[in-house]
Amino acid sequence: MPLSPGDNPGFLLWHATLRWRRDIATSLAPLDLTHVQFVLLACTWWLNNQGEHPHQQALARQAGTDVKMTSQVLRILERKGLIEREIDPADTRAKRLRVTDTGADLAPRAIAAVERADARFFHPVPLGDAVALLGRLAHPET
Repeated sequence: MPLSPGDNPGFLLWHATLRWRRDIATSLAPLDLTHVQFVLLACTWWLNNQGEHPHQQALARQAGTDVKMTSQVLRILERKGLIEREIDPADTRAKRLRVTDTGADLAPRAIAAVERADARFFHPVPLGDAVALLGRLAHPET
């Protein structure tokens, strides 16, 4: 006998994800960022702060995004003046990504907005439990 929707983990995850995505979109709207723009900006900013200037493929791997979609979103972030693509001195065909001063100002504010939304969303669950469960779901091979 099939589970009722309220007892089906996949169905509940679907609804939880929809609610979470709405909350994130709402918190990023005042900053003029979509969720994927935020993720790529935040990952680039984080990698830059670690001393790395990633290529698009490395950024896509870090963010868990499709390489082609990453390229399209990076063009938008570049037009917004939030990131720059610099020619890689080791390979002039490749471009390294660097967050601009404007992007470096926006990224921590956007991260703080998303962290506040996450804290509200995950409030009913102890943080360690949420991280453990989501880590297992995101990386079942580990």
